[in-house]
Amino acid sequence: MITTRRALLITGLFIFILVSIRLIWAATFMAPSHPEIVQGRLDLRGWNFATSQPLALNGQWEFHPSVWLANNNKDTDTLSSDSTYLSVPENWASSLSPHKASNYGYGSYRLRIQIDPDENRIYSLRLNSISSASELFINGRLLAQSGIPADSGNQYSPKNVPYTASFTVNSNEIDLIIQVANFLNPSSGGIDRSITFGSLAAVNKETNFSIGAQLSVCLVLFLHAVYAFVLYIFGVRQKALFYFTMLNLCSIMSVLIVDDKMLLAWFPINYEWEVKINNWSYLGTALFLLIYVKQLLLPRAKIRFVQVYVWLCLVYFILILFAPANLLYELNNLNIFMVSLPFLIAPVIAWQAVRRGEPDAIFIFLGMIGFLNNMLLSIPKEIGWSHAVYYPMDLVISFFVFATYWFKSYLRSSAQTAKLADQLVKADKLKDDFLVNTSHELRNPLHGILTIAQTIMDNEDKDQLSNKENMKLLISVGKRMSYLLNDLLDLTRLRENRIRLHMTPISVQTITSGIISMTRVLAEGKPLQLNNQIPEKFPLVIADENRLIQILFNLLHNAMKFTDEGSITVSAHEKDGFAYIHVSDTGIGMDKETSRTIFLPYEQGPFEHFNPSGGIGLGLSICKQLVELHGGTISVSSAPGEGSTFIFSLRLADISAPELMKTAMLAHPETAAAQATASVDIPEPYYVADRPSILAVDDDPTNLSILVGALSLDHYDIVTAISGQEALSLLNSREWDLVITDVMMPRMSGYELCLAIRERFTAAELPVLLLTARARTEDLEAGFQAGANDYVMKPVEPMELKSRVKALTALRKSVSDKMRMEAAWLQAQIKPHFLFNTLNSVASLSDFDTARMRKLIEAFSQYLRASFANRNLERIVPLEVELELVRSYLYIEKERFEERLQVIWEIDKFDSLMLPPLSIQPLVENAVRHGVLRQVSGVEVQIRITNHVQFAMISIIDNGAGMNTETLQRVLEQPKDTKGGIGLPNTHRRLKQLYGEGLTISSELYKGTTVTFIVPLSHK
Repeated sequence: MITTRRALLITGLFIFILVSIRLIWAATFMAPSHPEIVQGRLDLRGWNFATSQPLALNGQWEFHPSVWLANNNKDTDTLSSDSTYLSVPENWASSLSPHKASNYGYGSYRLRIQIDPDENRIYSLRLNSISSASELFINGRLLAQSGIPADSGNQYSPKNVPYTASFTVNSNEIDLIIQVANFLNPSSGGIDRSITFGSLAAVNKETNFSIGAQLSVCLVLFLHAVYAFVLYIFGVRQKALFYFTMLNLCSIMSVLIVDDKMLLAWFPINYEWEVKINNWSYLGTALFLLIYVKQLLLPRAKIRFVQVYVWLCLVYFILILFAPANLLYELNNLNIFMVSLPFLIAPVIAWQAVRRGEPDAIFIFLGMIGFLNNMLLSIPKEIGWSHAVYYPMDLVISFFVFATYWFKSYLRSSAQTAKLADQLVKADKLKDDFLVNTSHELRNPLHGILTIAQTIMDNEDKDQLSNKENMKLLISVGKRMSYLLNDLLDLTRLRENRIRLHMTPISVQTITSGIISMTRVLAEGKPLQLNNQIPEKFPLVIADENRLIQILFNLLHNAMKFTDEGSITVSAHEKDGFAYIHVSDTGIGMDKETSRTIFLPYEQGPFEHFNPSGGIGLGLSICKQLVELHGGTISVSSAPGEGSTFIFSLRLADISAPELMKTAMLAHPETAAAQATASVDIPEPYYVADRPSILAVDDDPTNLSILVGALSLDHYDIVTAISGQEALSLLNSREWDLVITDVMMPRMSGYELCLAIRERFTAAELPVLLLTARARTEDLEAGFQAGANDYVMKPVEPMELKSRVKALTALRKSVSDKMRMEAAWLQAQIKPHFLFNTLNSVASLSDFDTARMRKLIEAFSQYLRASFANRNLERIVPLEVELELVRSYLYIEKERFEERLQVIWEIDKFDSLMLPPLSIQPLVENAVRHGVLRQVSGVEVQIRITNHVQFAMISIIDNGAGMNTETLQRVLEQPKDTKGGIGLPNTHRRLKQLYGEGLTISSELYKGTTVTFIVPLSHK
């Protein structure tokens, strides 16, 4: 791989070589090749051929606009006074029509050359290009012509082919006249190219050298075209070879149609088709060069510019076919732009490939440098800014470098073929090793399962603890076999191309959060810290959700296997339209040899480099193939003892998260109304026709809309939340019958939300239903270990969802009813000693105070009615109903204990306060029983109900015996006392289920106890 710095050095050296060759060529070949060729021929005026010095008098070219000198009967000298003097080569527009600067018209050029008389000396003139018809006269005699010049466009015939004229003279002066006419080319007229003048041998030698150089270039390019086409037909059908062939052919055409224009000399091509072929050759060279470079370096990429340029070229090709020649001349600037653009863009593509480390891309870039150099020198020459002779070396070197690329590719392919043949031999051996290894890996777990099962059966002592451990081991071994089989199935599907990806925009941060939660549950107590450092606003990627989960799970699981302690971190960054996800660990690492083979099937590295944790080495190989199916790459950097970092790439989505949400809503208009309804808080009574309350949690509003739409007809009271944090804040707002949550959510995954819910509610008190895209064993195990009750696979099937929701809400209702019935039943189980004591009190009062006796009997009767009332089975009752029972109870106890029991009432005014039945009375009864009976001095019980606008705080305060710290910690978890009343645990569970918060108890031994709970006033 060539580094950027090295590529720059090579490029600089290549440019130096090109410049040096051009300078050597100019010094050797571009000067006159014979001493008899006139010096300064690029600007030929009047010359004294004997001394090779310009004439000072009457030595310039005379230009006679709109005059035929050779056909005039007058003495040509008499016309000199009307002539102008014009340098050659030069465009005649300013002299031919000074006011319009038009190139259309006709005229005569005249030059007198003084020589020493020599009848044996043969002179020669070479006219390279005169637009667009010309005739050459020497001393009044027509020697050569190209086309037929005339004084009108209807009579002249255009043609612009280089020609040579040879002659002898017997006087001391050569009278040279060139008649020129142009009625077709608006951009150029007159003698706009150099005229070579000298001896016949000298001019022929230079002409033949120029033609030979052009033919040599054409021969070299033709050989390249032949071998490329042969390789394309009989070898690998690479489109780049075909484009390379067409590039060579177009380049050959461009060489043959310019400079000496040999194509026009060989074939009878008229002037208009000459212009068309000229345009086609240059445009074709530019087009096929760009397509060739793109196909070679970016075969899979869809570059919009290239596509647009190809279509524009096709349109321009058709325009050239039907447009007249004068219009093509008018479009000359457009043609230059169309031709120049690929010569500027293709080097950029090649340089980017060099920077990416593409094999041998430097040769393509160097070839483009040669092409660019040739283009920069050819275009000025074409438009008349330069008059240099033909220079072939840039093209020859460029195509030689291109050929070097193909030879290097062939040699590399041959080496790879030999290497692959060697690998094939090794793969055959690996196949045999695989069969042995796989049979060993499957036989060992199977043998272990059989042995453990037999051990359990033969356990005569029926040691339950030992059997439990054996069963755990049995399950672990079974899971190991399951993982092996799953890997084998995935490998088979990948090899047979039976895996189809369902590509959608996905949040990597969300997926990673869920995977970390799942692997954290399965970490089996290792001291590992799992970190998700992907930003919440990280761009979406295009991927298959299930396969992305599989990739991340395999990488994290692999990191956990080889990391005993430390941390595993997932991070990401974006570059050039791709997201690069890093999975780093602080484990044992691996050496370079292991890193090179770690992604190969069945490779696990030397045994001394990893934990002998089983497996057949398919996990990372499957990861690599899945990543490549997504169009990404995966790599690893590691060192022994320093951990490992796996990096894989995924293409970024073209849509942001808000745009994705908008698009999804437009794609599901039927759910938009349901989503709008679900997202608005509509005040309504707390319980409406006993509808179950469901809290639905998903970070995708579209999924929430679909969920609400699926359950809306079943009379559920559904509230939505878009994050785990929002769901936890809503738990305290009301009583919930079910939580439905997605697993993969940002910041807090469904697993983490489930764990947080289980800290406050049991699985029976508040069921949790998981929505998951995967049903693999490890995913489900993670969900159930987090405390979920059930799961539903995505995409959600409405009937299955309704059935599972109905079952879980029925479970929640039955548990809630059970707790209320338990409280009512326990309250109805009046303690015998309380009954006897009350009756004894009635009997005692009958002897000396019948009025108090009657009041006691009335209070006892009221207490009995309240204890057996059906309202005790309701969820909530008015405050007065609860206080009626409390007052009856306290009146009875007051009559019994008299001054030993003091009751203080502090009750604020409420418009309407509803609370669970039998919530205050058990607290008061507990305070009285543990205060009066345990203290000789008796107890003071304070019942305080205060209005805090948004909630009512109910406190039962006593100055009784109190509790120590140990008793206080277990008082709410201890089993209920069926003989001692309802008790605190039942009350605490019912309050927590209804309001999310239960009882708060503060107590100090011998200093009393305070029991408090809160009832939101928003609940009705």
